[in-house]
Amino acid sequence: MKRFYKEASVSPAGDAFAIMLDGRPMKTPQRNALAVPTPALADAIAAEWAAQEDDIVPVSMPLTALAQGALDQVGNERERIVSRIAAFADSDMLYYRADGGQQALIDHQAEHWDPLLEWARQRYDVGFNLIHGIRYQAQPEETVARLTAAVEAQPDFVIAAMLSLVGLSGSLIATLGLVEQQYDIDRLWPLANLEELWQEQQWGRDDQAAALRDRKKKEFEAAARFLDLSRS
Repeated sequence: MKRFYKEASVSPAGDAFAIMLDGRPMKTPQRNALAVPTPALADAIAAEWAAQEDDIVPVSMPLTALAQGALDQVGNERERIVSRIAAFADSDMLYYRADGGQQALIDHQAEHWDPLLEWARQRYDVGFNLIHGIRYQAQPEETVARLTAAVEAQPDFVIAAMLSLVGLSGSLIATLGLVEQQYDIDRLWPLANLEELWQEQQWGRDDQAAALRDRKKKEFEAAARFLDLSRS
């Protein structure tokens, strides 16, 4: 799509802040007003639109996409999306450890992942079953229920960020650590990629895997920024 506007700006809209193009309020794909909960997020989205040149490039506007998701998807299908996020309470990446033949990796996982699980144990008063290997093992019902409740308690714009964060990291615990502002992305991203980075140290760099990881990191950083701006 060619750029069709001269100016992107922000205007108060009740309790929210609307993004405007040439003074006209923007709409989401489902025709909801593109209005967000904080002026900081609205300014950042307007800046994405202002930075477009002759052609509008949607992939260069991750905050816009996440805001549209909050308004169109979470707003209309909140229960389904909460369920998708909460499903990781029973299958979090952090539960799954190397099997007995890889003691060095088991120790590495314990050193770096156990503190995050310990934070969650204390924060939510839950317990976890650790699994050595890849065979599924259910987590305690109370753990799943309490972590699900922690997801359900979040507002729509945080839910939109969490959907992206949990998908990219494979970990609800890590995502909650970010939501609760106990961990930052510089600490969490290496934890989310611990096994891949471990294998890279042992066998050398795979350029394709590294490029994919870098691309996912940019998406993770955008979702984390959206999370911060939506409540600042």
